[in-house]
Amino acid sequence: MTHISFTVPGEPRGKGRPRATRMGNNIRLYTDAKTASYENLVALACQQAMQAASQPPLTGALALSVFAYVGIPKSTSKAKRQEMAAGLIRPTKKPDLDNIIKAVLDGLNGVAFADDVQIVSIIAEKMYAPNEPRLLVSVSPLERPHDLP
Repeated sequence: MTHISFTVPGEPRGKGRPRATRMGNNIRLYTDAKTASYENLVALACQQAMQAASQPPLTGALALSVFAYVGIPKSTSKAKRQEMAAGLIRPTKKPDLDNIIKAVLDGLNGVAFADDVQIVSIIAEKMYAPNEPRLLVSVSPLERPHDLP
């Protein structure tokens, strides 16, 4: 069993709030179109990586790594832009890192693994992209448990 790594091009998106619509006497919750589209983009990038490596879906306990590279605003000064690209200044703007993780997990559900309950370890960072905004994702089997405190 190996790992799955892939890149999702473009500005990282977070999971949007669920939307509600009334159907008769019932209320139905659904995912907005932009979030659903981004989750499908994550799933497609994962499927392509898995097909290229002839990798079946992963089983057992898994670790997820997510590195979100967000674009540097156009209005940023050259000095500040260099600090952002070097990682000295981190993005404290939307999307929230936890919402990015939720979108990734929903996109990978049923593709990279059977269910996101298999994810037992997450490493995630959000930083500015010196070049193109993107999302780097890696899913791998948890090889050995961490020592408990």
